[in-house]
Amino acid sequence: MDHNLHKPAANRTMPSCTIIPVLVYADLDKAIPWLCETFGFTERWRAGNHRAQLAFGEGTIALSAQPEGKTGGEQDRHSLMVRVRDVNYHYEHACKHGAQIIQPPADFPYGERQYTAADLDGHTWTFSQSIADLAPEDWGGISGKH
Repeated sequence: MDHNLHKPAANRTMPSCTIIPVLVYADLDKAIPWLCETFGFTERWRAGNHRAQLAFGEGTIALSAQPEGKTGGEQDRHSLMVRVRDVNYHYEHACKHGAQIIQPPADFPYGERQYTAADLDGHTWTFSQSIADLAPEDWGGISGKH
């Protein structure tokens, strides 16, 4: 299976790094400038007030708005996104080995095909395959100033 973990296809919306932590914030309009000014991140792109990516050197973090009605418990505050070459192959492999599927593979307008699963302790993992090379403006996002 390791062939799925190397050299994902290019997509300007996605960074070249393979693993992307996803952090949930109650107020992205406050979190983004704070993280940039305080920790030195630069904004890669933003989608409204619900999603963004920030860069730091060769790394990237994704930020997500806290969903309505969520209290911010431990399981709601973090997840991981892993870029793979073939999301369907990865999905089938995960299913055969007992992963709890939260969302089956689906194509998204930002040029990614993704599925989401929970691991044995309930941590959320989204596996993502680039299927189109899109700028954030191509799907309604706004590029940052990095």
